[in-house]
Amino acid sequence: MEREDLGSIVQRVRELKPLVHNITNVVVTNFTANGLLSLGASPVMAYAPEEAADMAKIASSVVLNIGTLNREVVNSMILAGKAAKECGIPVILDPVGAGATSFRTEMARKIISEVKLTILRGNAAEIAHVYGENWEIKGVDAGEQKGDIVGLAKATARSLKTTVVITGKEDVITDGETTYLVTNGHPLLTKVTGTGCLLSSVIGAFSGVEKDSILAALSALVFYGIAAEKAAEKIANQGPGSFQIEFINQLALVSPEDVEQFGSYKRI
Repeated sequence: MEREDLGSIVQRVRELKPLVHNITNVVVTNFTANGLLSLGASPVMAYAPEEAADMAKIASSVVLNIGTLNREVVNSMILAGKAAKECGIPVILDPVGAGATSFRTEMARKIISEVKLTILRGNAAEIAHVYGENWEIKGVDAGEQKGDIVGLAKATARSLKTTVVITGKEDVITDGETTYLVTNGHPLLTKVTGTGCLLSSVIGAFSGVEKDSILAALSALVFYGIAAEKAAEKIANQGPGSFQIEFINQLALVSPEDVEQFGSYKRI
């Protein structure tokens, strides 16, 4: 993968301003919208089943996030996901907290069974529970990540015939055949609510301008991680509140050249 390719996707996002239809959770709606706007994408949140499909049809991508779910929201997600796939629009699922409760796991699997996903993004515990393995999970956060995460990602990708992104200390991106590890990022990302959810929507923005799901996800993760690194450097020891604000700033400021210069990733 050429570094120039990753940087060019950032430029395309800013030029094309993809419309990202988010059916996401109430905890992160504002942060997600601001993050996408800062990046250069255009966010929209349409939850009602009466309009979810119509909005999906005019979007560049659809991002489904089950952080605060109920059956009506799941219904809207399925309607939007099906409409998007009919129109060739990428669909990204973030199965927040899958494994924490049986209902949450059941709903994640229901969406996957009814919607053809482009990308599935979560932490190791969430992906494992969606796939059918038991990993530690507390609330909507992963426990300590143990085991073969790359193997888990590949197995899930092959089983679901989709691209899988598992985020953690190292991020794994795979379609079951081609696999990348990304090491950009900063621990302060784990101290701000919604950074994982926003990442899924950023992947949605990149997928809205790049059809190759591996390339879109790789560029998004490298870009996002560099923004976090630069934000942490700017705020020094000020803490998570200052980091959150500066992180939004850096989503606007990280350049294609930064992605090419500071990207830390490898194909395995």
